Amino acid sequence: MTNEPLMLSVSGARGIVGKTMTPEVAHIYANAFVSFLSDKLGKLPTLCVARDSRPSGPALQDAVAKAFVECGCQVTDLGVVATPTAGVMINALHADGGIIVTASHNPTPWNGIKCLDGDGLAPSKKDATEIIRRFHEKTSLDSKDGGTLTKNTQGNDTHISKLLGVIPPKPIRDKRFRVVLDSINGAGCESGIKLLELLGCDVLHLNGEPTGNFAHPPEPKSENLTDLASMVDKFDADVGFAQDPDADRLAVVDETGFYFGEEYTLVLAAMQWLQTHPNTSTATNLSTSRMIDDVANTHGCKTWRSAVGEANVASVMKKHGCVIGGEGNGGVIFPEVCWVRDSLAGMALILDLIRSKDEPLSAIVQSIQPYEMIKRTIDLANSGGLPAIEKEIERLKNEYGEEKQDDSDGLRIDFDEGWLHVRPSNTEPIARVIAEANDSLTAYKLSNRVKL
Repeated sequence: MTNEPLMLSVSGARGIVGKTMTPEVAHIYANAFVSFLSDKLGKLPTLCVARDSRPSGPALQDAVAKAFVECGCQVTDLGVVATPTAGVMINALHADGGIIVTASHNPTPWNGIKCLDGDGLAPSKKDATEIIRRFHEKTSLDSKDGGTLTKNTQGNDTHISKLLGVIPPKPIRDKRFRVVLDSINGAGCESGIKLLELLGCDVLHLNGEPTGNFAHPPEPKSENLTDLASMVDKFDADVGFAQDPDADRLAVVDETGFYFGEEYTLVLAAMQWLQTHPNTSTATNLSTSRMIDDVANTHGCKTWRSAVGEANVASVMKKHGCVIGGEGNGGVIFPEVCWVRDSLAGMALILDLIRSKDEPLSAIVQSIQPYEMIKRTIDLANSGGLPAIEKEIERLKNEYGEEKQDDSDGLRIDFDEGWLHVRPSNTEPIARVIAEANDSLTAYKLSNRVKL
């Protein structure tokens, strides 16, 4: 048995290529998914398959498509597209779901499988658990004749057209923005540059070939965005954008080359949409900054919170009719386009924000009340395991029982001076502790209320 990890969670499956993520694993996982959908829908589903640009993608995608076709399904191959583009196309083609082969922001040795339902939405925790159970049991439908595989290359154009049908392009075009885009040689290369050019931008495109050979570590951290920051300054750009490998997350750099952090992506996008849609609502997860609450309050909007995870946020958005939402990891969910985090929607909304404010992005960011956030992890293997963190959560509940609490995902406590969120990870033997306050010392003290 290999010691390499195979991560199974609400985000699907991720593993090391050639070890825990192989065509055989992809085939078994696809069988589990199609059997689940078939039972849930009471019919044989129509499906889409897609992938990001990793070199390991074609073999894994072929294995997924083969599993679908063997079951007798009508299958559409979307090719290399962003995860949100796959979501758009599932909806446009009236498919019942699909799989995109991607490991999101994980580095090159990894690849994975992400399932999407008929709304182009990641499965709920309950549904994901059932798919994983079927994967372990190698559940599959009986082979059937009649399965077909057809190609569709309209994904990028369909996605962009839908987005520009919601955000008018002409006012942005008139500004002739200068933009640096780093697509990391990922799945958003073609759609990212095409969108920006249609918005009238003068674009310097870094790492714009969808080869899957990532030019730098793909996680949107400041140390990984130094080239982007440098080129924004040299190009005299108004803004810099960085996509992750499957283009569902977006990092933003201001016109001075300063990266202010991924928590601001959702805040800036929501700022633009909520100012033209006041008295509505937004949603995010329990670990996302209070900045989004402040922006929402400015426009008479309510912020709803969910458990961590894209599917959880989208579920709350649907329940409450939210007009925009997402997570503090650079993920913007814009339901008028799709229910998946979408870097293209983030770019269009932020450009529209700079246009409407008619001031530099740095000034817009400085107008937002900043907070200090502390993040740390607890190794459960050396701290008593899951029972220990559950016991600690129970202690915190009792000790701070008079404060506002949310226990839908671990425990979040809101204090006057800030908030604290502690939760066990879904994919690793760790617990995460996040605290936020007006200053770093207060945030640090809040985080230390967790005694493990």
